[in-house]
Amino acid sequence: GAIPAELMESEFFGHKKGSFTGATEDKPGLFEAARGGTLFLDEVADLPLSMQVKLLRALQEKAIRPIGSQQEQQVDVRILSATHKNLAQEVAAERFRQDLYYRLNVIELSVPALRERPEDIELLSNAILTRLCAAETPVYLHAQALQKLLSYSFPGNVRELKNILERAYTLAEGDCIQ
Repeated sequence: GAIPAELMESEFFGHKKGSFTGATEDKPGLFEAARGGTLFLDEVADLPLSMQVKLLRALQEKAIRPIGSQQEQQVDVRILSATHKNLAQEVAAERFRQDLYYRLNVIELSVPALRERPEDIELLSNAILTRLCAAETPVYLHAQALQKLLSYSFPGNVRELKNILERAYTLAEGDCIQ
């Protein structure tokens, strides 16, 4: 979602010098950079259909063709993808290719929203605060502050919890977040 559609193919597969205006040097893409490792595709449901076709081909053939190249390059990449959308529903609505869905959906892990697992809030809060404090004096949540967090619905999920704690940590006086 963060990559403009017109640059997506170049970002994924790379390009050769002179292949388009502004291509002043060869540039490896994300598939090349992840060779032998894992490529994480966040918000994969937001890929335009035209890019879904190209991604499917790369996954099936285990090869990419940088823009402007006549040669395909073999790539050994494991794909890990995430989305906040229900991909099966996106397939049914014809916004996501069924063949790509089955290619990506080898092992599915469903992580419930934070509001559905309040038992994780204290654990996550402690871990986030530990990272924030790093070399400084540890900070902890007052019981009333924790209760406030436990009663909140977190529409922004874990990212929102992290932002709330960063703000509270920054504004806290002493080692206790009230």
